[in-house]
Amino acid sequence: MKVFITADIEGISGVSAWEEIAAGSPDYEAARRQMTAEVKAACEGALSAGADELLVRDAHGTARNIIHSELPRQARLVRCWSGGPMMMMDGLERGFSAAVYIGYHARAGSAESPMSHTMSTTLSEFRVDGRPVSEFELNAWAAAELKVPSVFISGDANACAHARRLLPRIGAVITKKNIGEATVHVHPAEAAERISAGVQAALLSKAARALPKPPKRPVVDLKFKETRRARRFSFYPGAVRTGDLSVRLRCADCYEVLRAVQFIY
Repeated sequence: MKVFITADIEGISGVSAWEEIAAGSPDYEAARRQMTAEVKAACEGALSAGADELLVRDAHGTARNIIHSELPRQARLVRCWSGGPMMMMDGLERGFSAAVYIGYHARAGSAESPMSHTMSTTLSEFRVDGRPVSEFELNAWAAAELKVPSVFISGDANACAHARRLLPRIGAVITKKNIGEATVHVHPAEAAERISAGVQAALLSKAARALPKPPKRPVVDLKFKETRRARRFSFYPGAVRTGDLSVRLRCADCYEVLRAVQFIY
């Protein structure tokens, strides 16, 4: 059984502020170590469920956060960015049994996390067919195009709730929830234990192995935080300015949505 694990950091237990997740900041080392611990727990849960191949995608910032030597020997690690549209799902291909999401966070525009965003912090809204979407949703659609089910997610309460609206039987472990701009966290060791058990249970459950239905010819509406960024993206082929801060793009499929994200900065 081949299992793909994609890991972000904003949904990791103990992470509350942007300063904590920037390489070089005083708090970064603690954040990357907990990210590594939660990914390790996911790997161990997958191995307990019978996985014999693990591919881990480091999907935050520089994509050089996870400490590979602390993962099980069966785990291969994708580091840095390829420049291709799959981004947080780089390395995933047909033939994988399942995709697992660790450290995921609330969507752009959500009040449920002080670190909410979708793909780019330059956006205040990311909508597909009129509905706000999360990074999990975009990535789960990409996996579904490859016939790979998304079976488990860990992260903040909003990310897990959003995932369950898309896939009601997906395994989920909430690592933290917010109180306004504050966050309440599960103990780091408890988070890792729950993730290990949750991944194992999800991979052993046939009910969790559902494929979300990607939208056909999706219409993407982006709202930027700055007018100069909206103007810049309006020159992307097919993009149309719909307001001072907003741009609309009609796409052929979800792959094209992810391709366009590469040019949002």
